[in-house]
Amino acid sequence: MEHDRWELTEKVVGAMIQVHRQLGPGLLESTYESCLAEELLCSELGFRRQVPIAVHYRNATIDCGYRADFVIEGCLLIELKSVEALSSIHVAQVLTYLKLAELEVGLLVNFNALTIRSGLRRLTRRDRRGGARGQSAAR
Repeated sequence: MEHDRWELTEKVVGAMIQVHRQLGPGLLESTYESCLAEELLCSELGFRRQVPIAVHYRNATIDCGYRADFVIEGCLLIELKSVEALSSIHVAQVLTYLKLAELEVGLLVNFNALTIRSGLRRLTRRDRRGGARGQSAAR
């Protein structure tokens, strides 16, 4: 299963690289999101966009308006940013979304980086237990 996730991750990273090559850094996150959706359609990967993330508190399910930018093939969460640099709060956001959505793997990507690989973090729910470090998606 982990091998399949790596293959899926690499396909999605390839789509992100294609978008970044065409557009470069410096645009709004919403622009990259729309263009990545087009690229994912071309790659024939199944995805949902702006996926609601509910908070479960006690016996209640609370819709706080949180949304994951993408969920790919029902198992890979994608959170896009277009910021000067990724910070620990961005990592915490993805780790919390993974927990709430009951998913294992997520990609946090900053399209405002010089290259996608330099602005990319592959995170798993285990990263929260291991200090929230995450890892680059590049092997």
